Amino acid sequence: MKKKTSIILFVAAMVFLLVTIILLIMGMGDRTGPSLILFLLLLALSARGHHFFKGFSFTILIFAAVSYAMFYPGYLRQIGDFQMKLLIVPLLQVIMFGMGTAMSIKDFWGVVKMPKGVLVGVVCQFTIMPLLGLGLATIFGFPPEIAAGVVLIGSSPSGLASNVMSYLAKANVALSVTLTAVSTLLAPLMTPLLMETFAGQFVPIDFWGMMLSILKIVIAPIIVGLLFNHFFHGKAQWLDRAMPIVSMGGIALIIMIITAAGRDNLLTIGLLLVVAAIVHNAAGYFLGYWGCRLFKMNERDCRTIALEVGMQNGGLASGIALEMGKVATVGLAPAVFGPWMNISGSSLATYWRDKDASKETKKPLEEIQIDTKN
Repeated sequence: MKKKTSIILFVAAMVFLLVTIILLIMGMGDRTGPSLILFLLLLALSARGHHFFKGFSFTILIFAAVSYAMFYPGYLRQIGDFQMKLLIVPLLQVIMFGMGTAMSIKDFWGVVKMPKGVLVGVVCQFTIMPLLGLGLATIFGFPPEIAAGVVLIGSSPSGLASNVMSYLAKANVALSVTLTAVSTLLAPLMTPLLMETFAGQFVPIDFWGMMLSILKIVIAPIIVGLLFNHFFHGKAQWLDRAMPIVSMGGIALIIMIITAAGRDNLLTIGLLLVVAAIVHNAAGYFLGYWGCRLFKMNERDCRTIALEVGMQNGGLASGIALEMGKVATVGLAPAVFGPWMNISGSSLATYWRDKDASKETKKPLEEIQIDTKN
């Protein structure tokens, strides 16, 4: 029955896609909003009924949310006298609290158990991505505040999504969780430092102000979440079930608010940002993976670090942009890069899931390099 419902939803989605295409052909692009949004919503629901495409359901929903924000930005900017952007930081704090409840102090023991993997992963995270961000911002010639946003997403730590992708990719989940925890704890120092170094040429950077913002948005909620997990572990199962849903909803709303705020800028520079997102993300995976190969790390660890390096915490970057008072410009790169990272991460994890990591580990570096060319 579930499969039958999925097929019906998919057919309905295709009908709305056809309507959208017809409207575009007729030169009525400004009226495609309802049909496009319904197409994406129905496609997301149908994907949940398929074992292979289920992992893409949330990403498709994000595209539906972005489409709504682009066509109908009004209520996502302001309701009455209330500025919707004021919801971003509280939503992020709730998401970070949820991240904390999913962690424990044991996650940090990975630093002792896997020192090489943690050191290589953290160094790659905070060198490859900000340098790529700076390079792309310069090459594409983005306006200063847009360029600063590209550097910002590259200077942010990894997020929980990389842990999920590591699990799907049959990578080293313990290392992934440890790297996320360590890079997040280092973020109050490293992100402002990298922004001051690489983005200071684009916009003024308040080092201490940014550090305090990250402590408020990320570190404090995670600590509260860790304490909650320590004292109430197993006693609030409803929270364990609710937090992933709340987090996904919060991420979607944040992206919608930022998209609505920066709609005019997106209409003029959006395509270039998408290209920059694809290049930045793909280069992160590639350099993260092969950088680990140079250090003769095993296949599972290489996959893990590639995902950690390639996927950043877009929510944190959005919160920093808001604290800078530039959510409609600096915040655009996180809003564009975030959905793409979910698409690419899901695709890469699915590809790796079907390749036995234990067999890949036994291959020498030269043989693997030859294989990838075929």
